[in-house]
Amino acid sequence: MGVIDKVARAAPVAEVLPLDEIVIGDCIQAMRALPARSVDMIFADPPYNLQLGGELFRPDGSHVDAVTDDWDKFDSLKHYDAFTRAWLVEAHRVLKDDGTIWVIGSYHNIFRVGAAVQDLGYWILNDIVWRKANPMPNFKGTRFTNAHETLIWASKGERARYTFNYRSMKTLNDELQMRSDWEFPICGGPERLKRDGAKIHPTQKPEALLYRVLLACTKPGDVVLDPFFGTGTTGAVAKRLGRRWIGIEREPDYCAAAAERIAAALPLDESALATMQSPRAAPKVAFGVLVENGYLTPGAVLSDAKRRWRAKVRADGSLLSDCGQVGSIHKLGASLQGAPACNGWTFWHHEAEGALRPIDSLRQTYLLATQP
Repeated sequence: MGVIDKVARAAPVAEVLPLDEIVIGDCIQAMRALPARSVDMIFADPPYNLQLGGELFRPDGSHVDAVTDDWDKFDSLKHYDAFTRAWLVEAHRVLKDDGTIWVIGSYHNIFRVGAAVQDLGYWILNDIVWRKANPMPNFKGTRFTNAHETLIWASKGERARYTFNYRSMKTLNDELQMRSDWEFPICGGPERLKRDGAKIHPTQKPEALLYRVLLACTKPGDVVLDPFFGTGTTGAVAKRLGRRWIGIEREPDYCAAAAERIAAALPLDESALATMQSPRAAPKVAFGVLVENGYLTPGAVLSDAKRRWRAKVRADGSLLSDCGQVGSIHKLGASLQGAPACNGWTFWHHEAEGALRPIDSLRQTYLLATQP
């Protein structure tokens, strides 16, 4: 009997999963009420225990809206470690044997979380570095700018089977193997939820990050649990990608914002959800990155400049032509023309302001928006 199995269960267990619902309350107690081996994937964005030690101000005297909420404060590292182990124990219990868990954190907490993950019998598959394209500067100039966060991806054990949509990840990355360093901007613009001009949640994650995680490790219809639901990024992306979700959150204001956000999220149609199942130089931006970041939505229709061929964008960045062929922007363009190669960036066009424009224009827009 392992460490996980020795933990006593006192809470009554629900017979029916609260699918596509937000459970308001403590994450540990709420998970204890879920049936064992009932969810396919867990995405956890736990408190970072930042220990900022005071307010943070920019050189011009303006206040930095950092994490100062009570939910991120712990009396000691010992208390934080006990909390971490408690929720990871419950996560292990509710995770299916072929499920995986993702945990994101900063240098303040991720090493302590990683040690607990290994101590409790999980098997780490990868650590992913999220490189922030536009990180917050180090205003004091006393240390390197914190420009990344780390994600741990783990299965339930060394020999556990798990879902990894390798082909979709390769297609998303323009036919190159997806690496473990991912670059996304921090959450901003219209995606950042605000009330009266202030951020509703200080650490809201970009939807593009969750899009890649869910596309990599789940299938349509899978159940995704987020025990630190916040403003519902996981739920919104899960709904778009045809996954079921369960959110647990103790802060009523976050729950209200999440519910409103998810209600407005539009699910993708069935053909757009289908992803590549079969098997140059990469451009500076992969086509899949534009899809992840909403520059083109799954289901959007592309065509060549003369409108001879049409293709629908799918969730992993592959294209489905009207004649049923599937491929990347480059391979499908070459196949339709009977050519040995094709530059998909200039071949495929999208409708914008009543005219056809090459999708390379979207790539340039993305670069202008994200490069320093």
